[in-house]
Amino acid sequence: MLENPVLDPKRIPRHVAIIMDGNGRWAKQRNLPRIMGHKVGTESVKDVVKTARELNLEVLTLYAFSTENWKRPAIEVKGLMTLLKTYLKSEVQNMLENNISLRCIGEIEKLQPDVQKILTRVIRETAPKTKVKPSLTLNLALSYGSRSEIVRAARIMAEKCVSGQFDPEDFSEQLFASHLYTGGLPDPDLLIRTGGEVRLSNFLLWQLSYAELYITETMWPDFKGERFIEAIRDYQSRERRFGQTSEQLQAE
Repeated sequence: MLENPVLDPKRIPRHVAIIMDGNGRWAKQRNLPRIMGHKVGTESVKDVVKTARELNLEVLTLYAFSTENWKRPAIEVKGLMTLLKTYLKSEVQNMLENNISLRCIGEIEKLQPDVQKILTRVIRETAPKTKVKPSLTLNLALSYGSRSEIVRAARIMAEKCVSGQFDPEDFSEQLFASHLYTGGLPDPDLLIRTGGEVRLSNFLLWQLSYAELYITETMWPDFKGERFIEAIRDYQSRERRFGQTSEQLQAE
């Protein structure tokens, strides 16, 4: 584990989710094309993934491309898909060497066939081996929207109910959560949003119910490992009560 005296190793969050915002504004401030902000942002991805693994996080979820992002200019979307392919090709060996397992959530079928192909290959190659727990699960949200995810889960459960696999009385929060894209993963303990905007942007609406929120003005291209550690240090300064009182927690 990364030696870091400012963090309590016993209070490292299991799952951190990040809205990687500010790439375009970062580029605009420097009179650069927007795609250059996204390109520099991939270096932040590499650094944060490395730091997350060294800190022994279980899951890191990155909001890489939303369903709403399809509305952006075609040239920018094409550039983002090219950057995604480049990242996957360049990082697959690093993932294998460091036991990082790649997962993906979202409407993957909407991605270009060549993107789907390499994404599927890297997911397959980095899948957890028998009885070997990944050092980190890297969860990419691609063509992802939380509302559509919730509707999809409800539709699947309704179809199973109609087919007799279970009854409406069997419905529970746990059963519903198992039908989301994130089924099998712990809910995020911490949500980080870079770029200063204060909204969830249709991201993990169900899963973030009890997450701590950390908003920073730092644009994503400037958000490196040390900033990530700052966010976790802030998380560790908070008291997570989950509806209880401070006195109850102290008694426990």
